[in-house]
Amino acid sequence: MAMSGSLHKATIINTATNDRIEVQFNPEEYTLNRENNFAQAAVPGLSGPLLQFVHGNLKTLEMELFLDTYEAKTDVRELTGKLTGLMDIQPELHAPPVLLFVWGSLSFACVLTKVAQRFIMFFPSGIPARARLQVSFSEYTNANVEAKETKRETADYTKVYVVNQNENLSSVATRVYDNPTLWRPIAIVNQIEDPRELLPGMRLSIPALPFRNPETGEMMA
Repeated sequence: MAMSGSLHKATIINTATNDRIEVQFNPEEYTLNRENNFAQAAVPGLSGPLLQFVHGNLKTLEMELFLDTYEAKTDVRELTGKLTGLMDIQPELHAPPVLLFVWGSLSFACVLTKVAQRFIMFFPSGIPARARLQVSFSEYTNANVEAKETKRETADYTKVYVVNQNENLSSVATRVYDNPTLWRPIAIVNQIEDPRELLPGMRLSIPALPFRNPETGEMMA
């Protein structure tokens, strides 16, 4: 719950333009969500499936914002449009802008992924004067930030190899590792059952060696 006497306003910063949107009224509460994605593997003879970590999902920040232009006698949609505009594709970025939501100790790099607008008060002309916006932000990160913040002991899946005509995993391993016998890490990462059947144009993730098999924990040279 926000303290009524707080002077610090939550601010949304467009990192592409440095434009700042200061909320009229601080939210009463916000919700931070985080979850991981696990795959289930059924094994005959066991009472339940085995779980294997696949990847972490994005953190999300959710809250309700209250906008009011009744005293100013203006259309509240002029304010709601500033927020919904943060979802527009920027021509120079070819994507919506990355934002920074700042309020007190909370600093959240994100993109705006959802806005639900509810207009709750109107002038006699029918023009809306008050609105409640349910907004959702998704955490923004990139490969460089992730690599710096996460110290992995397993493979670094940053290299990509495009399969050529008549190639198999052994020939790929020869090209990337200079050793045709090191095809198994590539097969495990890309979930390939038959190392002899590759389609031209396939994009393969190439793990760095040594590689830890995520299913067995075995280190592979």
